[in-house]
Amino acid sequence: MTIRRRPPRKSATTVTAAVVDGRILSIRGQRVMLDRDLAELYGVPTRAVNQAVTRNPRRFPADFSFRLTNVETRNLRSQSGEG
Repeated sequence: MTIRRRPPRKSATTVTAAVVDGRILSIRGQRVMLDRDLAELYGVPTRAVNQAVTRNPRRFPADFSFRLTNVETRNLRSQSGEG
């Protein structure tokens, strides 16, 4: 009999309200968080967040999540100094 051990879990990180609040943006008149920020808070790759949204449309209805337009993405990048 072989016993397989799970890899150790990442240590739990305390996320403060200030950290979350600092990542909330106002887009289309709604308070939102970007997929990359959610992924970082949950300790998963951004791709995992996007897969969850794609695979579970009932959990992420249109009024809960939406894709940014190219213009919105460019504007965010220029505001944050990424572009």
